Amino acid sequence: MTSEHGNITIRPLTKEDAEALWKLRLRNQSFLQPYEPIRPASHFTLQGCLEQIESARRDWEEDKAYAFGIFLAGTHEQIGRVALSNVVRGAWQNATIGYFLDQQHNGKGLMTEAVRQAVAFAFEEAGLHRVQAAVMPRNVGSIRVLEKAGFRYEGMSLRYLQINGIWEDHNIYAITREEMRDGF
Repeated sequence: MTSEHGNITIRPLTKEDAEALWKLRLRNQSFLQPYEPIRPASHFTLQGCLEQIESARRDWEEDKAYAFGIFLAGTHEQIGRVALSNVVRGAWQNATIGYFLDQQHNGKGLMTEAVRQAVAFAFEEAGLHRVQAAVMPRNVGSIRVLEKAGFRYEGMSLRYLQINGIWEDHNIYAITREEMRDGF
């Protein structure tokens, strides 16, 4: 599955993308750390990136998660990742969305494009009904991405996720299939 729109393309990562993912992770480690869980050192190695890609492939096959690399449309440079995770079927038909973007590409609308493409995949190809995001209130850039992508604020969950070693409150945002149809 590949989706190209505007300035970016999203597609599942392959083992050939591991080196670019590794360099992207290393280059942005200190920039992203305030917004991410503490990860083992192996997460920031080439082998760790290969393992992440293989795990994502298995999750895709098992309908547990759908992870995509984000690439610039013109150069095919890998600039980030967006993932639909924690897929729940049955009566809920829900997934959570998470993402990161290379610091040098922040503020250009690229992540909003990637989130929109991932949400379109969730509803049109994966058959989900709802996509939910959790974002720390101080992460203004991420809140802006979600709002521009059509997500609505649902409330706050206290001490929701452990980020950088601290249990952090998170704002919950969501979008449903109907909302996408109404003006995505």
